[in-house]
Amino acid sequence: MDLRYSAEDEAFRAEVRDFLETSLSGEFAVVRGRGGPGDEHALFDERLAWERHLGAHGWTCVGWPKEHGGRGLSLHQQVIYFAEYAAAWAPGRVGHIGETLLGPTVIAFGTAEQQQRFLPPIVRGEELWCQGYSEPEAGSDLANLRTKAVLDEAADEWVVDGQKVWTSLAHWADWCFVLARTNPDAPRHKGISYLLVPMRQPSIEIRPIVQLTGDSEFSEVFFTGARAAAGDVVGGVDNGWAVAMGTLAFERGVSTLGQNLAFASELEVILEQARAKGRLRDPALRQRIAGLWIRLQLMRLNALRVMSSSVDTPPAAMITKLFWATLHRDLGELAIDIVGAEGGGGERHGAVDERLRRLFLYSRASTIYGGANQIQRNLIGERALGLPREPR
Repeated sequence: MDLRYSAEDEAFRAEVRDFLETSLSGEFAVVRGRGGPGDEHALFDERLAWERHLGAHGWTCVGWPKEHGGRGLSLHQQVIYFAEYAAAWAPGRVGHIGETLLGPTVIAFGTAEQQQRFLPPIVRGEELWCQGYSEPEAGSDLANLRTKAVLDEAADEWVVDGQKVWTSLAHWADWCFVLARTNPDAPRHKGISYLLVPMRQPSIEIRPIVQLTGDSEFSEVFFTGARAAAGDVVGGVDNGWAVAMGTLAFERGVSTLGQNLAFASELEVILEQARAKGRLRDPALRQRIAGLWIRLQLMRLNALRVMSSSVDTPPAAMITKLFWATLHRDLGELAIDIVGAEGGGGERHGAVDERLRRLFLYSRASTIYGGANQIQRNLIGERALGLPREPR
């Protein structure tokens, strides 16, 4: 891949930079730098307004095809957009699950009717989504899911019963894409459907789970006779496993670049704080900072290599989650070492120290959610390297 930027790309960079600087200097100045990992509850209403501001000006879903409401940006321009968004300290996006996971899935697997119904509200920032995959007995072993859906032919609706857990942003979401077993007699990876379920109904109970940070970014969700329209199945009835794997592939795609640049911004804050506290005289600390900087460059280059590959799922893509999760955990550990014991007690120690403390607490989960490190190593060994399967 040619990593050089054209004159057209640089003109686009100037356009993005001008829009962000103008927008974040006005009424949205309050959200600057807020809503990142460990800070998801901050200024939600203001960030939702920001999401709709982006949508109104054509700055959501920038990589989606134009026919689906996106900008159809080239890979280079998507990289530029994410870089400038991070550099401007623009806020954490409240619509990222719809934009990076559900939307691309509906574009790839959905019907024309589903695309017309569900994509425009995501582009406009008007409908928020959450992901209904994990269950108490089906985390890394997702095929063990127990949530079931039965078709009520008289009502032309699916009736959903079951429990999901670790559902990020469930308490704010308007919709959830739910994996449910629709054929109990089929083998484990068969008989599963990918349902689009409205969250605003009394048969859905949301119980927030308190994190180490003290907030509840994710929740348990209980479906007790919840309803979904019969036609709101993506990819066809009993074909949900293939669709779900497609969603996970999108999660490992261009959104990784956004993570990379967010992590780079976090490292910048850590570096500034280390300098302010006089810690950069410590050679061991300088070595850790340099090592993390190098790993961030590797993460970026591997993401670009994966996205420019002609293979749908190149072997290099399989290391992505393991690599960034471990990197983020180590970034959090460096952050708390810079803060020190005096920064562990809350906001009275300063906003920057509090941000780094929350980064440390939140990043402990990075090696678990989205596929635990241990499971990721199994997948790499079996699917990328061709090693024997783990004994069962």
